[in-house]
Amino acid sequence: MVSVLNTVDTGHEDMIHDAEMDYYGLRLATCSSDNSVKVFDLKNGSQSLVADLKGHDGPVWQVAWAHPKFGNILASCSYDRKVMIWKELGEWKKIYEHTSHDSSVNSVAWAPHEFGLILACGSSDGSISILTNNGDSWSTQKIPNAHTIGCNAVSWCPVIDPTFDAASHQRTGTVKRLATGGCDNLVKIWREEGDRWVEENKLEAHSDWVRDVAWAPAVGPPRAALASCSQDRRVVVWTSSDYASWKPNVLNVFDDVIWNVSWSLTGGILAVSGGDNKVSLWRENSEGQWSCISELNKGQGNLNNADQRVL
Repeated sequence: MVSVLNTVDTGHEDMIHDAEMDYYGLRLATCSSDNSVKVFDLKNGSQSLVADLKGHDGPVWQVAWAHPKFGNILASCSYDRKVMIWKELGEWKKIYEHTSHDSSVNSVAWAPHEFGLILACGSSDGSISILTNNGDSWSTQKIPNAHTIGCNAVSWCPVIDPTFDAASHQRTGTVKRLATGGCDNLVKIWREEGDRWVEENKLEAHSDWVRDVAWAPAVGPPRAALASCSQDRRVVVWTSSDYASWKPNVLNVFDDVIWNVSWSLTGGILAVSGGDNKVSLWRENSEGQWSCISELNKGQGNLNNADQRVL
């Protein structure tokens, strides 16, 4: 069974939209419609507030921790069309502000650390921006018109053991790939080619807005796996052995909209949360069939009222 190990009183004054643990599980970052980002130390079953980060002028939808090799760095995105990057330098400070989007920025995700300090951002203006740290400065690449109406989610393909990829004619360990989900009901996979990003695949299985995408960790058999969830109440797990063709497998059709999907560190278990106020864990058997192995009912209130991200 899923069980609650600890609860954190964040002190946020409005709805919490995201909560993310750092790499070591020692710190928690939260963000809220009160326009703030908070960082907590978690020790011995208790928490202490480390930082209350102010700077956004609207609800903050998502936060993301960078790999610790770069220090304690946190990215946040907001309805105010901004992405902010924060770093602990004795105390937490904003080190960069990205303001090139024309609408709400709904999702941020750091690339695998092997590629460097790189952040992907998905926006309601339909575009995706890729921010790359060059030491003392940041450069920006843009994927315009990535999703009509808007992009809701971004997720990076993990670095895998270098093997030849027939589709891109490159060794896959050196290829940057990004999965995105949008209001056009599509999941798209993008591949970097030189100084631009190209659409490698367009995955169609959902009949409503795709709310989240999550690339599975690269462990076990040489197979890529990607999970997506939608307002159509479906969770789909996509698999591929060559990155050229993808097979959809509908994990389940739920009773309400699904906001989030997240993989375990080993990639064997998928966590699903949605408008039914439940978190469920799913595991795939040897025949490729998925079954629910545990469920937790969170009671009143949505776990993540992510529908507000793109309003």
